Amino acid sequence: MDATPPLDAAGRLSAALTGALPSQRLQAALSAGTHPREEFVRVLLEHCALEPDLNVRETLTWALMRHPAAVTVPLLIAETQSATAQSRSQALHTLSKIGDPAGWDAITPALLNDLDETVARTAWRVATVLVPDGDEAELASQLVAHLGRGEREAHMSLSRSLAALGEHATPLLDELAENGAGDVRLHALTTLLLRESPDDGYEAALFDAELRVLLADAAAADEPEGDSG
Repeated sequence: MDATPPLDAAGRLSAALTGALPSQRLQAALSAGTHPREEFVRVLLEHCALEPDLNVRETLTWALMRHPAAVTVPLLIAETQSATAQSRSQALHTLSKIGDPAGWDAITPALLNDLDETVARTAWRVATVLVPDGDEAELASQLVAHLGRGEREAHMSLSRSLAALGEHATPLLDELAENGAGDVRLHALTTLLLRESPDDGYEAALFDAELRVLLADAAAADEPEGDSG
Protein backbone atom coordinates (compact mmCIF):
# COMPACT_ATOMS: atom_id res chain seq x y z
CA MET A 1 0.00 0.00 0.00
CA ASP A 2 1.36 3.41 -0.97
CA ALA A 3 1.92 5.74 1.93
CA THR A 4 0.26 9.14 1.74
CA PRO A 5 3.02 11.76 1.31
CA PRO A 6 3.37 14.07 4.31
CA LEU A 7 1.94 17.57 4.02
CA ASP A 8 4.33 20.47 3.66
CA ALA A 9 4.08 23.51 5.97
CA ALA A 10 1.49 25.25 3.80
CA GLY A 11 -0.57 22.07 3.58
CA ARG A 12 -0.50 21.65 7.35
CA LEU A 13 -1.63 25.24 7.79
CA SER A 14 -4.48 24.76 5.32
CA ALA A 15 -5.60 21.61 7.11
CA ALA A 16 -5.49 23.38 10.48
CA LEU A 17 -7.51 26.30 9.11
CA THR A 18 -10.30 23.91 8.15
CA GLY A 19 -10.71 22.70 11.74
CA ALA A 20 -14.26 22.31 13.01
CA LEU A 21 -13.80 24.63 15.99
CA PRO A 22 -13.19 28.39 15.59
CA SER A 23 -10.66 28.17 18.44
CA GLN A 24 -8.61 25.68 16.43
CA ARG A 25 -8.67 27.89 13.35
CA LEU A 26 -7.78 30.91 15.45
CA GLN A 27 -4.77 29.13 16.89
CA ALA A 28 -3.63 28.10 13.40
CA ALA A 29 -3.85 31.69 12.17
CA LEU A 30 -1.93 32.89 15.23
CA SER A 31 0.80 30.36 14.55
CA ALA A 32 1.05 31.45 10.91
CA GLY A 33 1.54 35.05 11.99
CA THR A 34 3.95 34.21 14.79
CA HIS A 35 6.14 32.15 12.45
CA PRO A 36 5.57 33.76 9.02
CA ARG A 37 6.61 31.96 5.87
CA GLU A 38 6.06 33.19 2.34
CA GLU A 39 4.25 30.01 1.35
CA PHE A 40 1.62 30.76 4.01
CA VAL A 41 0.36 33.88 2.26
CA ARG A 42 -1.77 32.20 -0.40
CA VAL A 43 -3.22 29.81 2.17
CA LEU A 44 -4.19 32.70 4.44
CA LEU A 45 -5.80 34.52 1.53
CA GLU A 46 -7.78 31.45 0.52
CA HIS A 47 -9.19 31.09 4.01
CA CYS A 48 -10.03 34.80 4.30
CA ALA A 49 -12.54 34.14 1.52
CA LEU A 50 -14.11 31.21 3.37
CA GLU A 51 -13.83 31.86 7.09
CA PRO A 52 -17.24 32.50 8.72
CA ASP A 53 -15.97 33.64 12.13
CA LEU A 54 -15.13 37.35 12.47
CA ASN A 55 -12.45 36.83 15.14
CA VAL A 56 -10.71 34.23 13.01
CA ARG A 57 -10.86 36.52 9.96
CA GLU A 58 -9.28 39.31 11.99
CA THR A 59 -6.51 36.95 13.03
CA LEU A 60 -5.98 35.91 9.42
CA THR A 61 -5.58 39.59 8.58
CA TRP A 62 -3.09 39.98 11.43
CA ALA A 63 -1.14 36.97 10.15
CA LEU A 64 -0.98 38.50 6.67
CA MET A 65 0.27 41.75 8.19
CA ARG A 66 3.16 39.80 9.70
CA HIS A 67 4.41 38.88 6.22
CA PRO A 68 6.37 41.23 3.95
CA ALA A 69 4.19 43.82 2.21
CA ALA A 70 6.12 43.19 -1.01
CA VAL A 71 4.64 39.69 -0.99
CA THR A 72 1.15 40.33 0.40
CA VAL A 73 0.09 43.61 -1.20
CA PRO A 74 0.16 42.50 -4.88
CA LEU A 75 -1.78 39.35 -3.99
CA LEU A 76 -4.30 41.32 -1.94
CA ILE A 77 -4.82 43.77 -4.81
CA ALA A 78 -5.52 40.84 -7.13
CA GLU A 79 -7.90 39.39 -4.54
CA THR A 80 -10.03 42.56 -4.62
CA GLN A 81 -11.08 41.45 -8.12
CA SER A 82 -12.37 38.10 -6.87
CA ALA A 83 -15.87 36.97 -7.77
CA THR A 84 -16.45 36.26 -4.06
CA ALA A 85 -17.69 39.26 -2.08
CA GLN A 86 -16.03 38.18 1.16
CA SER A 87 -12.70 37.86 -0.67
CA ARG A 88 -12.99 41.41 -1.97
CA SER A 89 -14.07 42.85 1.35
CA GLN A 90 -11.45 41.04 3.43
CA ALA A 91 -8.65 41.88 0.98
CA LEU A 92 -9.59 45.56 1.14
CA HIS A 93 -9.74 45.45 4.92
CA THR A 94 -6.30 43.85 5.10
CA LEU A 95 -4.82 46.43 2.72
CA SER A 96 -6.07 49.19 5.03
CA LYS A 97 -4.45 47.49 8.02
CA ILE A 98 -1.14 47.10 6.19
CA GLY A 99 -1.32 50.72 5.08
CA ASP A 100 1.13 50.37 2.21
CA PRO A 101 0.59 53.20 -0.33
CA ALA A 102 0.71 50.65 -3.15
CA GLY A 103 -2.64 49.38 -1.90
CA TRP A 104 -4.29 52.42 -3.49
CA ASP A 105 -4.10 50.57 -6.82
CA ALA A 106 -6.92 48.36 -5.54
CA ILE A 107 -9.34 51.28 -5.22
CA THR A 108 -11.21 51.22 -8.50
CA PRO A 109 -14.58 52.70 -9.48
CA ALA A 110 -15.88 49.14 -9.68
CA LEU A 111 -15.15 48.58 -5.99
CA LEU A 112 -16.42 51.99 -4.89
CA ASN A 113 -19.66 51.12 -6.70
CA ASP A 114 -19.69 47.41 -5.82
CA LEU A 115 -23.14 45.85 -5.90
CA ASP A 116 -22.39 44.14 -2.60
CA GLU A 117 -22.98 46.81 0.03
CA THR A 118 -20.43 45.39 2.47
CA VAL A 119 -17.72 45.50 -0.19
CA ALA A 120 -18.64 49.05 -1.21
CA ARG A 121 -18.66 50.25 2.40
CA THR A 122 -15.25 48.67 2.99
CA ALA A 123 -13.91 50.26 -0.19
CA TRP A 124 -15.11 53.71 0.90
CA ARG A 125 -13.38 53.38 4.25
CA VAL A 126 -10.16 51.94 2.86
CA ALA A 127 -10.02 54.60 0.15
CA THR A 128 -9.90 57.37 2.77
CA VAL A 129 -6.99 55.59 4.47
CA LEU A 130 -4.91 55.00 1.34
CA VAL A 131 -5.79 58.00 -0.83
CA PRO A 132 -2.61 59.75 -2.03
CA ASP A 133 -2.05 63.44 -1.38
CA GLY A 134 -3.76 65.41 -4.12
CA ASP A 135 -6.41 62.81 -4.92
CA GLU A 136 -8.72 63.53 -2.00
CA ALA A 137 -11.07 65.90 -3.87
CA GLU A 138 -11.55 63.42 -6.71
CA LEU A 139 -12.28 60.66 -4.21
CA ALA A 140 -14.80 62.90 -2.45
CA SER A 141 -16.57 63.55 -5.76
CA GLN A 142 -16.91 59.81 -6.30
CA LEU A 143 -18.19 59.19 -2.79
CA VAL A 144 -20.83 61.94 -2.70
CA ALA A 145 -22.53 60.23 -5.63
CA HIS A 146 -23.68 57.62 -3.09
CA LEU A 147 -25.36 60.06 -0.71
CA GLY A 148 -28.90 59.05 0.15
CA ARG A 149 -28.53 55.53 -1.26
CA GLY A 150 -28.78 52.22 0.54
CA GLU A 151 -29.72 51.37 4.11
CA ARG A 152 -28.76 53.01 7.41
CA GLU A 153 -25.46 51.10 7.72
CA ALA A 154 -24.40 52.35 4.29
CA HIS A 155 -25.36 55.91 5.23
CA MET A 156 -23.28 55.76 8.39
CA SER A 157 -20.27 54.30 6.59
CA LEU A 158 -20.39 56.88 3.83
CA SER A 159 -20.78 59.77 6.26
CA ARG A 160 -17.76 58.61 8.24
CA SER A 161 -15.69 58.23 5.08
CA LEU A 162 -16.62 61.67 3.79
CA ALA A 163 -16.03 63.20 7.21
CA ALA A 164 -12.55 61.66 7.19
CA LEU A 165 -11.79 63.54 3.97
CA GLY A 166 -12.33 66.81 5.82
CA GLU A 167 -12.18 70.02 3.82
CA HIS A 168 -11.76 68.09 0.58
CA ALA A 169 -15.40 67.02 0.80
CA THR A 170 -16.87 70.14 2.41
CA PRO A 171 -17.70 72.19 -0.72
CA LEU A 172 -19.55 69.27 -2.28
CA LEU A 173 -21.45 68.57 0.92
CA ASP A 174 -22.31 72.23 1.42
CA GLU A 175 -23.79 72.41 -2.08
CA LEU A 176 -25.91 69.31 -1.62
CA ALA A 177 -27.02 70.27 1.89
CA GLU A 178 -28.19 73.62 0.48
CA ASN A 179 -29.61 72.64 -2.87
CA GLY A 180 -29.98 68.86 -2.85
CA ALA A 181 -33.31 67.11 -2.57
CA GLY A 182 -34.79 64.51 -0.27
CA ASP A 183 -32.47 61.87 1.16
CA VAL A 184 -29.41 63.34 -0.57
CA ARG A 185 -29.90 66.69 1.13
CA LEU A 186 -30.48 65.09 4.53
CA HIS A 187 -27.48 62.79 4.20
CA ALA A 188 -25.17 65.62 3.15
CA LEU A 189 -26.26 67.75 6.11
CA THR A 190 -25.88 64.80 8.48
CA THR A 191 -22.33 64.27 7.24
CA LEU A 192 -21.42 67.92 7.77
CA LEU A 193 -22.79 67.82 11.31
CA LEU A 194 -20.97 64.57 12.04
CA ARG A 195 -17.72 66.17 10.95
CA GLU A 196 -18.37 69.15 13.22
CA SER A 197 -19.13 66.96 16.27
CA PRO A 198 -17.71 63.47 15.68
CA ASP A 199 -17.91 62.53 19.36
CA ASP A 200 -21.70 62.90 19.30
CA GLY A 201 -21.98 60.09 16.76
CA TYR A 202 -23.99 59.52 13.62
CA GLU A 203 -27.43 59.16 15.24
CA ALA A 204 -27.13 62.54 16.96
CA ALA A 205 -26.01 64.16 13.70
CA LEU A 206 -28.95 62.59 11.86
CA PHE A 207 -31.45 63.77 14.48
CA ASP A 208 -30.05 67.32 14.28
CA ALA A 209 -30.10 67.25 10.49
CA GLU A 210 -33.71 66.05 10.38
CA LEU A 211 -34.74 68.86 12.74
CA ARG A 212 -32.92 71.48 10.69
CA VAL A 213 -34.47 70.29 7.46
CA LEU A 214 -37.93 70.26 9.05
CA LEU A 215 -37.55 73.81 10.37
CA ALA A 216 -36.08 75.08 7.10
CA ASP A 217 -38.92 73.56 5.09
CA ALA A 218 -41.50 74.96 7.48
CA ALA A 219 -39.97 78.42 7.27
CA ALA A 220 -39.92 78.25 3.46
CA ALA A 221 -43.57 77.20 3.41
CA ASP A 222 -44.52 80.15 5.63
CA GLU A 223 -42.79 82.74 3.46
CA PRO A 224 -45.34 84.97 1.70
CA GLU A 225 -45.53 84.58 -2.03
CA GLY A 226 -44.13 87.47 -4.06
CA ASP A 227 -46.47 89.90 -5.75
CA SER A 228 -47.65 88.59 -9.07
CA GLY A 229 -47.82 92.14 -10.46
